[in-house]
Amino acid sequence: MTFGGSSPASSVEPVYLTCMTVADINAYGLVIGGSLVIILSYFANLLAKRTNIPSVLVLIGMGIALREGLNAIGLTSIPFESLVLELLGTIGLIFIVLEAALELDLTRDKMPLIVKSATMALLALLGSSAAIAAFLNMSMGIPTFEGWVYAIPLSIMSSAIIIPSVGGLSPASREFMVYESTFSDIFGIMAFYLLLGNQDAVSGAEVAKSVVGNLLGTLLISVVVAYLMVYVLQKIESGVRLFLSIAVLLLIYAIQKLFHLSPLILILIFGLMLNNHKLFFPDWLGITNGWPGKLLKDDRMKALHHDFHVLTLESAFVIRTFFFVLFGMTVSLSVFLNLEVLLQGLIISVLLYVVRLLLLWFMKQEPLSPLLYIAPRGLITVLLFFALESQYSNLVQTGFDQGILLVVILTTSLVMTAALISKGSGLQPVPEHDLESLPEAPRATNMALGTRKESAPIPDINSEEMPAPEADESTPTSPG
Repeated sequence: MTFGGSSPASSVEPVYLTCMTVADINAYGLVIGGSLVIILSYFANLLAKRTNIPSVLVLIGMGIALREGLNAIGLTSIPFESLVLELLGTIGLIFIVLEAALELDLTRDKMPLIVKSATMALLALLGSSAAIAAFLNMSMGIPTFEGWVYAIPLSIMSSAIIIPSVGGLSPASREFMVYESTFSDIFGIMAFYLLLGNQDAVSGAEVAKSVVGNLLGTLLISVVVAYLMVYVLQKIESGVRLFLSIAVLLLIYAIQKLFHLSPLILILIFGLMLNNHKLFFPDWLGITNGWPGKLLKDDRMKALHHDFHVLTLESAFVIRTFFFVLFGMTVSLSVFLNLEVLLQGLIISVLLYVVRLLLLWFMKQEPLSPLLYIAPRGLITVLLFFALESQYSNLVQTGFDQGILLVVILTTSLVMTAALISKGSGLQPVPEHDLESLPEAPRATNMALGTRKESAPIPDINSEEMPAPEADESTPTSPG
């Protein structure tokens, strides 16, 4: 699959320095190449912290450079590209939803924030998708259903970019953005696959019946399986329980997918149970060590949650790295010379900001700036477009140039960067915190560096008891 042209190579015919074929690739070459990509990705993220350039752009640029380098030595195609992308896409979606679920604290004091951010994410997804689908229909003649299929991925905010970037905002704004981007990921992925699962429906009633039946069946299976997995996992004392649980999740995910269910609900419920086990396993009637709370041991659940949190962070870093590099390798440089594609991508970006502005005003979420401009598109958008190309080729529209996707990603990322820098906050990651402590405040995940981040609480200026400021020479200065 190529983004922005008919060939992954640029419009300029490359000069082959050495004739190389797929047969010349061996296991050691793949190991060396993969290792170098991960190492360069890590340093690219360090560079991004100092230059205020989102690491996504650095990874895409790395992929473009790698593609041109491979063209120069005569390797013009990626072996098993579709299979690799489909496999990475499936695993990537599972880890992204699991990571998002591990970030959600379902506590009473957080419920107003959760409801508000979830409502904002859902309305933004629906409003943006409707606007983009209408634009695609009017400008490219894409049918309504296919227009929504293309619009939903473009309407999903990227928590992979947002969460590491909002450390310089106020605590209220930062928490809102963390939760909103997390819900945007979850709602967007579920809406995309629910829509595709009903492409053969002939009426609205049939769609509603199918969706309700799908959700109820999936929910029942997911709740039962999640309860069993959480109970069994905290009983296992072997050191291999993490990958055992991942294997079970992948197995059940694949089986549910074969039966056209919504397997991501299982991943979501499992992650929520790990992060909020006391809510799902309460002590009924207020009895200490009552059932079903006595089924779980609190210390083991905390250790299990910590281990899963680290596993998802590290895995997300690797998946994110290879996906954006592969995305860069499929980009044709000719897209930057196509004025029509540039204009269409910019119009879609403007529609995203208009819908967001109206919703922020309606929800009375302040301040409008820079929250209005923190709406980048990234990993989920790319994942779903890859899935559309590889798994649902019957819905692919030739009138939609994939270069539009690149324009939207670049535009929204650069707008966010400019907005944060202009407000003086820069692209600051949330201050580092010890991985072993898991407080109840929302954990802002820095997927770029594969480490968990969290900010220190800011004292209330209206409080009579103000702690004296403490000098800390070890505190790093803000980048940018």
